[in-house]
Amino acid sequence: MITPYFSELSRRERQIVDVLYKLGEASVSDVLLHLTDDPSYDTIRLTLGVLEKKGYVNHKKEGSRYIYSPTVPLEEATNSALKHMVKTFFGGSTPQTVIALLGSSQSPISDSDLDEMEAWIASERKKKNHNK
Repeated sequence: MITPYFSELSRRERQIVDVLYKLGEASVSDVLLHLTDDPSYDTIRLTLGVLEKKGYVNHKKEGSRYIYSPTVPLEEATNSALKHMVKTFFGGSTPQTVIALLGSSQSPISDSDLDEMEAWIASERKKKNHNK
């Protein structure tokens, strides 16, 4: 399956898809509870229908309600978004992306986070040296 390009969605469509990823699946009412600008029920219902026609969400029927979920698994969507961000904003440079993310952090990076990153780097170096 080809991951849809989420950058092609309108602001409202992205908000709804974000809620669906956060919740896993949701009814129109559930989506409404997670949006801060108070759109109408009909606006959300119609937008979910548009998203379904575009292939971004699907639904199942539970009683009288439709329950919507994203068609692309969260991990696949995350990887697609990260690849797009790295390519678009950092010229494909993973190190520059990481440096920018670490530099924009609102809070200090914990020692355990640094240890986790060091362990990952060591593991990647080991893999690289093993493949030589």
